[in-house]
Amino acid sequence: MSTSTVLRSVVVLAASALVLAGCAPAPETTETASHYCARMVTNSGGLEDRSFNQSSWEGLEKAKTDLSIDAEVIVSTNETDLAPNVTQAVDSGCQFVLTVGYELADATSAEAKANPDVHFAIVDEQVDGENIKPIVFDTAQAAFLAGYLAAGTSATGKVATFGGGNQPPVTLFMDGFVDGVAKYNAVHGTAVQALGWNKDAQDGVFTGDFEDINKGKVTTQAFIDQGADVILPVAGQVGEGAAAAALENPNVSIIWVDNDGYETLPSSYKPIILTSVLKNTGDAVVQIVGDDLDGTFDNTPFVGTLENGGVALAPYHDKAAAVSADLQAELDGLENDIVSGALEVTSPSTP
Repeated sequence: MSTSTVLRSVVVLAASALVLAGCAPAPETTETASHYCARMVTNSGGLEDRSFNQSSWEGLEKAKTDLSIDAEVIVSTNETDLAPNVTQAVDSGCQFVLTVGYELADATSAEAKANPDVHFAIVDEQVDGENIKPIVFDTAQAAFLAGYLAAGTSATGKVATFGGGNQPPVTLFMDGFVDGVAKYNAVHGTAVQALGWNKDAQDGVFTGDFEDINKGKVTTQAFIDQGADVILPVAGQVGEGAAAAALENPNVSIIWVDNDGYETLPSSYKPIILTSVLKNTGDAVVQIVGDDLDGTFDNTPFVGTLENGGVALAPYHDKAAAVSADLQAELDGLENDIVSGALEVTSPSTP
């Protein structure tokens, strides 16, 4: 690759001080890592969102190290960045473009149609295309366990969940969560309430965006005022507001989503993180990039489940003492039943 080619697409990213360098189109000979490059485009939440942008980039960084490829990220900070950034990723000449979230669905579809020789993957969204591989997760399975856990550890008999927007990747968590609470009630003869979401109506509490932390704090405080002591925010950065509210109220816990909030949120929140509903986006990204390098890329969606490790519950960390051995045994049994098919977790948004 010539120096002039490398320098023809340079973008300085203020948030991360990353420099994007374009790379030449793939030669017609057999693909090798030495000339393979990938670009990722974030949604408008930015790179360090403590959610799926961050997890996706961590996966692409791992692919960069493990597979010796060139990989860089293009950060979107508002909606007007989205389509131009996908175009920029394609114009880099790279063979693989990873986009993150529903906001990028239309731009991904359009660029994929216009560039059939480029392979695309999109996280958390189903987009059809011969050269597009969706990366989606059946988070309801792990969220079911989180709901059961929340009900089993609640001292008030009330738990809650809210979302950033009424969209399938969000409501899938919420469906699983309330079903887990209902399962706990059925097993134990209790009446733990799940505030914030009605699965039958597919309607509930939403902040309307994924960036405004104050909205998360206000929403969570309202749940706490109603008696909820375990809250599941499914709202990206907005969820940090939920953690802030929990920290200001005694005996309130948060269940984070996408990655392990105990590791990614500011350390002051560690004491109030009960667990996290994990989407192992990074591992999926590494696998898909590896398949592309091997020439086995296809457009069959990758669906993360409990069985393949694509979704899971994070460790309880500082909250381990709150989970009794009996409750953990019940959770292990439920997980085994979900994996075996003996227990089916369903949602209108199941991928």
